[in-house]
Amino acid sequence: MKKVAVFGNAGGGKSTLSKRLSELTGLPLHVLDKIQYQPGGVQVSDEEYQHAHQQILTADRWIIDGFGSMETLWPRLNEADTLIFIDLPLYVHGWWVTKRFITGYLKPPEGWPQNSPILKSSLTSYRVLWLCHKYLTPRYREYIEQVKSTKNVYHISSTKDISQFFESIEKDIKLNNRASASGLQ
Repeated sequence: MKKVAVFGNAGGGKSTLSKRLSELTGLPLHVLDKIQYQPGGVQVSDEEYQHAHQQILTADRWIIDGFGSMETLWPRLNEADTLIFIDLPLYVHGWWVTKRFITGYLKPPEGWPQNSPILKSSLTSYRVLWLCHKYLTPRYREYIEQVKSTKNVYHISSTKDISQFFESIEKDIKLNNRASASGLQ
């Protein structure tokens, strides 16, 4: 696990999962919303975003959290050795967008640029929920089915899967640390 793409519908907990995974693995975390948007929610130019995205892809190690754009999505998924697809039921995504909207005024949402407009961004998330569910999620499902023999694929489809994912990662880290300590790697 050196190049990790975390993706899925809005409000699925991608940023929270990515942050914790980065803390556990030491892999550098790149949040696409923070690359695509400046503080206050101002979008950078497509050229600036695509250049920054390409720079990250050329690095040896990374976790990339988010969607970005259609132009950068598929190259990122192809470059990653590990895919984490958060594919929770639509109502869970909807509830988590609502929860993020309500709490966002007290605590900025994980992975959002500083001073992001909470109302505007939440309304965008609601619009994206159905569009992603209808058009992009089926393509994600097809893609991970096609590449599961050549990449590490984690298809997270329930909140229980999130806990099991972290238990698995923590177990792997402990095993790798033991192997390294005993000189087996």
